[in-house]
Amino acid sequence: MAFNSVKNYYEILDVDVNASLSEIKAAYRKLARKYHPDVNKDAGAIETFKEITSAYDTLCNDLERMKYDTVHGIFHRDFSKPEDNFCNEQEETSENKNESHQDTFEKQVYKNQETKETSTNNKTKTKTHKQGNLWVEFIAKWFRYNISRLKKIKRIKDSLKPKKGENITSEIVISPDEVVTGSKRIIHIRSTKTCPKCQGHRFTGGGKCTNCNGKGVVSESKKITVSIPKGVKDGTKLRLKGEGASGKNGGPNGDVYITVRIETKTQIRYDKLNIYYNVPVTPFEAALGEEISIPAFDGTIKLKLPPNTCSGQKFRLAKQGIKKNGKIGDLIVTVSIEFSHNLSDDEIKLYEQLKNLSKDDVRKNFGYGS
Repeated sequence: MAFNSVKNYYEILDVDVNASLSEIKAAYRKLARKYHPDVNKDAGAIETFKEITSAYDTLCNDLERMKYDTVHGIFHRDFSKPEDNFCNEQEETSENKNESHQDTFEKQVYKNQETKETSTNNKTKTKTHKQGNLWVEFIAKWFRYNISRLKKIKRIKDSLKPKKGENITSEIVISPDEVVTGSKRIIHIRSTKTCPKCQGHRFTGGGKCTNCNGKGVVSESKKITVSIPKGVKDGTKLRLKGEGASGKNGGPNGDVYITVRIETKTQIRYDKLNIYYNVPVTPFEAALGEEISIPAFDGTIKLKLPPNTCSGQKFRLAKQGIKKNGKIGDLIVTVSIEFSHNLSDDEIKLYEQLKNLSKDDVRKNFGYGS
């Protein structure tokens, strides 16, 4: 019989992994008789006997057998059968009672083992129960350890994966002029970049990086030029790719998102390519008719008001709106009659004369149901 390092203890003793203690003992006795150095004078007998003894010492010891099975992935033993439990002392005791007397050589070989098998049935049951609990506790600890280890490995792997940097959001308010003509704005943002000292590794010189405090990135303030296109709408978001926070582990930088707001406290508003303009006029300009100048983005536009222009009256100036993609919108002008709040004495006298001369009742159609 030849043994080598590839064979396991069950193969060395030529027993099944589910073998009971009595079966392991019987196999050991058989092999010991054959390979004991006092009997077998072959060159390899001593080494073979050592392997047999080592396998027996491990498999007949409850805790050592548990450890050996766990390390070698042997978890299929049937524990439901009492006769298959480790070190079943009760079975061993019964076997000893039925054994015939051994020869002198066998007594010498098994002398130490026989002295260990004198415990009572009650002690045997208590020992077997404790050993079963040890086995359950050992397996539970083994699984908890490996699950914890796998989770830790996963966290480490996740932390090493390339990650995109965080996006940064900001907001700017533009004037109506910028809507029509387009413009460029310079904004200031707070961002992060890879630490120049540790190159993002968080540690340097065997300790935590003092420049980034172990974060791998440092804060920075930078200027970014934002191009505002013509005809931009209120609430439009502009994306500046790669201008956000630095990526981690070689990942790409984040982006900057700029929300555009249009100044609302103005006489101008927009609807697609059309421009809506509220223009104040004096009472005499509205009554007599007058050519007025309207400020425009390319200069001024002349508008001829007809006599008796009413407040709220609209005038459309074609092709004077926003130019975009080969299309041009219109300029819609709404006039509102406004009076001076600082009338001179002469102006007040003229208004009194006008009141005495006027016979028109502007409220003749005003009333309930009219």
